[in-house]
Parts: sequence; structure tokens; C-alpha cells
Amino acid sequence: MTHAVGIDVGGTFTDLAAITDDGRVVARKVLSTPADQSEGVAAALDAFAAAPGAIGRIAHGTTVVTNLLLERRGARVVLCATEGATDLLELRRQERASLYNLSAHHPAPLVAPADVVAVRERREPEGVRVALTDSEIARVVDEVKARAPQVVVIALLHAYADGAHEVRLAQALEAALPGTEIICAHHVLPEIREYERTATAVAEGYARPAVAKYLARLGQAVGARGHPAPSVMTSGGGMRTAAEAARAAASLALSGPAGGVVGAAAVLRAAGFDRALTIDIGGTSADAGLILDGEPLVESGGDVAGVPIALPRVLVDTVSAGGGSIGWMDDGGALRVGPRSAGAVPGPAAFGRGGELPTVTDANLVLGRIVAHRMSGGVRLDVAAARRAVASLGAQLGAPLERTAQAMVNIADAEMARALRRVSVDRGVDPRSCVLMAFGGGGPLHACALADLIGATRVLVPPHAGVLSALGLAMAPERREAAASVMERTARLDATHIRVLTERLAAEVEGAVRAWTTRTRYVGQGYELDVPCTPGEDGATIAARFVERHSARYGFVLDRDVEVVSMRHTASSRAETVRFGRQGASSWNDRDLLDDGATCSAVVPGEAVVTLPDATLFVAPGWRARALEIGGWLMERAS
Repeated sequence: MTHAVGIDVGGTFTDLAAITDDGRVVARKVLSTPADQSEGVAAALDAFAAAPGAIGRIAHGTTVVTNLLLERRGARVVLCATEGATDLLELRRQERASLYNLSAHHPAPLVAPADVVAVRERREPEGVRVALTDSEIARVVDEVKARAPQVVVIALLHAYADGAHEVRLAQALEAALPGTEIICAHHVLPEIREYERTATAVAEGYARPAVAKYLARLGQAVGARGHPAPSVMTSGGGMRTAAEAARAAASLALSGPAGGVVGAAAVLRAAGFDRALTIDIGGTSADAGLILDGEPLVESGGDVAGVPIALPRVLVDTVSAGGGSIGWMDDGGALRVGPRSAGAVPGPAAFGRGGELPTVTDANLVLGRIVAHRMSGGVRLDVAAARRAVASLGAQLGAPLERTAQAMVNIADAEMARALRRVSVDRGVDPRSCVLMAFGGGGPLHACALADLIGATRVLVPPHAGVLSALGLAMAPERREAAASVMERTARLDATHIRVLTERLAAEVEGAVRAWTTRTRYVGQGYELDVPCTPGEDGATIAARFVERHSARYGFVLDRDVEVVSMRHTASSRAETVRFGRQGASSWNDRDLLDDGATCSAVVPGEAVVTLPDATLFVAPGWRARALEIGGWLMERAS
């Protein structure tokens, strides 16, 4: 029997989920190793104890890129930009970091101003205005060499339409700087908007060396155990081989959270629902997502740690509210929770690993919502230590123990509820029309409170809730993408034109399942919507589909021409199949226990605590939980 394995690295735990040939699921959980994530991955594989050859595929979700951007410890990048456009990264979109806080500032660009080299050349939409000469190339090469870069990024104006100038300069730099990474922005993102294209290419250069080293180190650790080289989840929800991922570092910025939403969508479809808000609560953070029509919502980019990365990504809004989030009192005497986290080292006070500061996990222990003596991952819980930590904070606030613990949980819940509203209300989706799917180690603990805050009346706790992100990784298909700039009004796009574009993009990537989307907008708009298309359709069909989506998303339409900005093609393999059902090993309801140690019945009224194999389910007063045939639980407001 062979297994498809998914391994998700979180701030506190590293989770492994393995899918067998017949669709059953086996899970393991170990503590993460922040200093080197590959050690935690190796430990998870050791805990799984699969013989060499028993694993057919390993899929990995990593936070390496996110951490690099947050901590600003990537490669030294030199940027070559068109003369007159060298300040793009500093000017951004000229928006304020905070509308009302005039002292707030955006994070510093990934490239220092002194490391930006101006290139005398200019391409305009109508053609070349200032040619790139050989003498100018020689001058630029000398300036770049003098800065001794680790990576060079070339982002010249309008290269999305014609990248000839970027290619010529790259060839000269490759000859002069052998062994140095040279990246052309039009290869990373062949679309309009110079700031987003430049920032995305710089993020790629900033992260690529570290990602390549990490994946090489991980490959060696996995290979030494007789297992295949891991694939890596992209922000868009598909897998790439390690070799491909090392050359597409910017696409991994939301690698880990994407796996959870992919897994949630599979469970949602199996449960018979098609619309959900998702909340994945881990040790360090909580990730809110949105599933519509049974599929994760994918958007074309957004900020990660203050850096715009304009590549497709599964919609995820991350907040610093997890089980390890630390409670503290600010200078004004108010209680705060996060963003600092106890993480895996030293961890919450209850973990007995040296942590002394109160965390959300400690607060839940004080409130009696975690009753197990040992957590998955081999952590033995110390209730007395949790009470001491929370009591210490309560003494500072002048509040009793239980009130302090409840206030900590309430603050974390409020932060997560805001994230859920941002991914739903801000996109015209009523949270009350959605099932709330709660997973991760802390998701089932906070689910009822979050549902009350956003007005949801149903909560779905999936089977394998504590390791659902890892399961989503194991299920996810391999996916490759190709994109091209179009910049044409739909009235001028006939079926032949569309077919030529789709066939050209299809020839660039391989896969059994193919899909095309166009980034489409009204002429003059500053934003686009992703609209699906197929070979043989014409521009009028795309325009009609866009108008329908625009009306559904924003509530209005315009009497204006419609234009296609770009086209993107994805080619995927078939997804792994999981057999959900109470009679199979994918269901853990028979192992779920009430807080008194009794096996759960089919319906559990609140207030109750249900100990799951890898998480804890808290059924709040006024709610009731019902075991599902697919495994997992459906909670509803009691009538």
C-alpha cells in the first residue's frame, strides 16, 4: 500500500496526513522546529514510520517565504529599472499606511534606494521611444557589478507587452555575473501595472535563494529516509515539484494556509454544502477563507507582510490570533492579545517547555474547555502552570482568574471575526448565508463564539479537523500556470483570436485538467474580475459573463465597453480521493469523547466538551452538535 502524504508546518505544530490507496487517512502531529522547518518535517515522517517505498508522493506547505518577508532576511537584490521610474517601490500607490494614523508608515521596500540602477531606455504602448544601446547595457552592468548583488531583478516599463529590453540586459548580466540569479519581471508577471509587477519580481528575487536552500535541505532529509522528493503547495492551491517551486518562490507566500482551504472545500462538498466561511486556528495565527460553489475563492494577488505579490492566491486573511497568542497589558492598562506568540518554543505555559506568559491556550484550559491531559504531538498539559500564568496577568489587571481568561478568549474571537467579515462582507457575501467551517487545533474550540459574532447559524467541524491543512495538501493536484497580456476590448476578440490565445498558453504547460480565465474589466476601471473562458468562445461571451459577475459581486453594471487585460491558464493533475464516511477510517466520531470520558452519542447539547483525536470541540450553551455520516460534526443553534 502506498500513501499520498501532506505535511503542513505551523507555528506550533507540524502536521502530517497520509491518504492510503483506498482513501483512508492516517495522521501524525509533532512540534515544529522554527530554526529549521525541515527538521520538523523529518520528525513528522519519522513519527509516521513508513517504510521506504511506502510513500508515493509528499506534498508540503511551508511558511518559509512568509517568514522571510516578515523578518526581512532575504537576499540582497539590485533592481534595474527604467530611468525616471526608479522610485516605484517607495512611491507604492501613494496610499497611506493608515487612513487616520498619520504617524503610521509602510514597511521599507525590499530593495534599498541605493541598490536601484536606472536604465536609459523607454518603451511605450505604441513602441520603443528610447532604444536600449550596447553602451548603456555596458554601463548598467558595471554599476550592478559594483554593488555585488546576490540577485538582480530587471523591471523595465511596459515589458509585459514586449520583454526584449529586459532579455537583452539579462543576457549581458548573466555573462558578467556567472552564478548570480538574474530575474526578468515579465517572466514573473506578464501583466500591466508597473508597481505590482516590479514588487512581485523583487519578492521573487528576495526569496528565491533561501527557498532553494531550504528545499534542497528538505529533499536531502526526505531522501535519506527513502522517500520521494516533496512537492510544494503554491498560494493558488496547486502543487509544484520542488525544482519548479525553487524557481517560483513568490508563488509560495501563502503555501501553508492554501492547503487548509483546499481540504475544507473537499469536506464541504462531501457534506452537501457549497458555500462556507473557513477559519483555520493554529498556534500562531488564524486564517479566514471563503468557499463559493464548492471551490476556494482565488484572487489575483494581494499584500503579504506589506509586500504586494500580484500572483493568484487562495483568498486567506491572516490575523495574529492563535492558541499561542500572548495576553498582555498595554501602557494604558488595557488587555491585549497578540500579535506576539509563544510558538513552539517555549510554547504556552501549559506545555511545560519553559513558557511562563499567558496564552489563549492557557485561557481555554482555565475555562475548562480543554480537558485532555495530553495533546496530540506528545505534549502533556500542565493545568496548574496555565492557571498561574493567567492569574499573573489578572493580578496586573486587577481582575479574577476566570474573568481574565474569558476576556483573553473574547479578544481573540473578536480579531478572528473581523477577518471573517473582511473575506465575506467586503466581497458582497452575507456571512449568514454561509456555513462556518472551523478547523486547525483551535478552530472547534472557538467555532460557536465566532458563529455568534458573524451571525452564522451552522458550524461544520470536519473530520481530521486538527490536521485538515495537511490533508488538503495530500489531496491537492499538481498545478502549473501560464499567463499572457492581452489588453484588448472584447468587441475585437473573435473566437479565432481566443482560440489562438488559449492554445498558445496550453502549449506552455502540461496537465490532465485544463482551465482558462481572463482578467476582465470595464474600460477605465482600475480593478479586474477573473472570468472563466474556454477555447472557441468569443469576446461577447466573455463580456456577458463579466457583466453577470460584476453585478453579483458589486451590485451594479456600467454602460461601458469591456476589455480583457490578460489571460491565465492552469493545467492540473487529478486530485487525490479521500473516502469520507462513518464506516471508514476517515471517520473519527467513534473515538470522540465527552469531557467525562464517555463515548459521544449522535447529538450533543451544549454546554459540552468533545475531545477529538487532534483537537477539542466546545459546544457552547444554546448550541447542539450532531455527528455526521462523513465524520466530523455539524453544530446548529438550538431552537
